[in-house]
Amino acid sequence: MPDAVLRRDADALETPSGKDASYENFPVGSWLLPAGLRPHVAAYYAFARAIDDIADNPRLAPADKIARLEAFAAGVMGEAEPGPAPEKAAAMRRTLVETGISPRHCTDLVDAFKQDAVQSRYDDWSDLIGYCMRSAAPVGRFLLDLHGGSRDGYGPSDALCNALQVINHLQDCGADYQELDRVYLPLDWMKENGAAVADLARPSLTPGLRRVLDRCLDGVDALLAEAQRLPSGLASRRLAMESAAIVDIARTLAARLRRDDPLAHRVALSGFAYVWCCSRGVAGLLLASLPGRRDR
Repeated sequence: MPDAVLRRDADALETPSGKDASYENFPVGSWLLPAGLRPHVAAYYAFARAIDDIADNPRLAPADKIARLEAFAAGVMGEAEPGPAPEKAAAMRRTLVETGISPRHCTDLVDAFKQDAVQSRYDDWSDLIGYCMRSAAPVGRFLLDLHGGSRDGYGPSDALCNALQVINHLQDCGADYQELDRVYLPLDWMKENGAAVADLARPSLTPGLRRVLDRCLDGVDALLAEAQRLPSGLASRRLAMESAAIVDIARTLAARLRRDDPLAHRVALSGFAYVWCCSRGVAGLLLASLPGRRDR
């Protein structure tokens, strides 16, 4: 079969949702990061977006999702024979080869999204964070490895990424349930607070669901307290500025979710609020005059 046909078949594994970087709660490949590394960040984001879209496609059967996701994993690992890998997997493979970064930051994402294909409920907070450790934490770990690491290891980065993931689950809790039959709220907390899964289809939060969300936000606050150490431990001053901005974004979103109703409307930042959070986070880092940073 001609290579062009094989390539078309490989790329047809994707199911684009139309979501882009503007949908995310963090700046993707922003000007804060070193220009020479932005293409690698873009390759990782494109790979993650493609496999996330597959996992979230309500028209695909679980077995079909898993087969497509495994093809992406094979492409990243350089095992997509006899045919070519999907282009975004091939681009990610080139980044990994060029940078020497572990493919685990990609394959962990694939494993998490394969889980999404077959699991739609989480028993408790620990169960949910275990999922986040594979669906969110690898993003931060990739960025740390790309930018020279941190003296504090992965811990603060994992905390920030997991907090952002839970925030995203809370923002989309109604849509996730109604469109995908997924519930990323701990079932034991829902039971304790008299909340039912079906309440997520209501036009506004019940008192029980409000208490569950607030308890999740208590968990987010604890994660962000750990994440606060991230910028000061990073080897790259540019990534430190980006991280400081993201911590501020996460804190602001968590505070808004405390007072707003994500079933009534999606709780998100306006363009102005987003820029203000980024500016405030970066300014706070610069004013602290942290020593031992270097531009990369």
